[in-house]
Amino acid sequence: MINCQRKVRALGLCSGGLDSILSALVLRRHNLEVEWITFETPFFSSEKAIKASKTAGIPLTVKNITEEYLEMLKNPHCGYGRYMNPCMDCHALMFRIAGGIMKEREFDFLFSGEVLEQRPMSQTLSSLRYVEKHSGYDGYIVRPLSATRLPVTIPEKKGMINREFMFGFSGRSRKPQVALAGEFGIYDYPNPAGGCLLTDKGFSRRLKDLFEHQECFSENELNILRYGRHLRLNKNTKIIVGRNQSDNENIEKLYNPSTDILFNVKDFPGPTTVMPIGGKREIVILAASICAGYGRVPEYSQIDITAQTPDGNETIKVLAIPPGKIRHLII
Repeated sequence: MINCQRKVRALGLCSGGLDSILSALVLRRHNLEVEWITFETPFFSSEKAIKASKTAGIPLTVKNITEEYLEMLKNPHCGYGRYMNPCMDCHALMFRIAGGIMKEREFDFLFSGEVLEQRPMSQTLSSLRYVEKHSGYDGYIVRPLSATRLPVTIPEKKGMINREFMFGFSGRSRKPQVALAGEFGIYDYPNPAGGCLLTDKGFSRRLKDLFEHQECFSENELNILRYGRHLRLNKNTKIIVGRNQSDNENIEKLYNPSTDILFNVKDFPGPTTVMPIGGKREIVILAASICAGYGRVPEYSQIDITAQTPDGNETIKVLAIPPGKIRHLII
């Protein structure tokens, strides 16, 4: 029999998905005190984890790790997946940060909802071992849904947790998790589709372009990669052209009025366009002409474009450049 003067406390990484929820409920069912931590960057949000916390009644800490994440993302030890996703080094970093909080707040071990062989690259036995060894907390990471197929952990050796009440799930089938969710009365959970923008082809292309052309950038410059069409005008200058009203609103919200130029089509419906950090006069004219080309403007007419610059506002008269003429500039 396990004999503890206080409840064993476990800190889990939460993505907000079903596996995260189940891993916490399995531990809580056996009288462990569980809490979650989730991480935010411009590439993934805490939205699903916050909803899961409310659904399961498990306390959640939200932490922004953009600075540490970027340092890893520029040169991940294991490289990238199909696009700009450094999954193994990403997981190792998250466990390393969570481990620091575990020690600071006197939790006994870490846990996650990872399932062996569920993902062909990041959840193989060798991948899970890589993550654990590079997290700095080797032996202190419990994966309750696949524990009986994995090496015995330090919390098990110390009698804090018994693998007899954990599981040996493996592979991509979701049937065991769905059945277990039913036991807990959990029916409202998100689909397993990932929410990381680094697995998106278009976003990854824009991020790679940013890394190649800038050494430093703000968090807003990373956030704006999600919106609009991105066009590279020269090695120092790019523009972002809104595709719809939502893009226009987000571009206007994220642009920096102290450094950027914001373009709008005057007198006709058209996109909001931003030129981060501005540019030389001829490039500004080109950007205004491209902005006009994406608007609903008469052909072969001079169009007024309003430009909000750090030095003030001006109106620029341009001939619209049709989108077909500048496809080669799209990132």
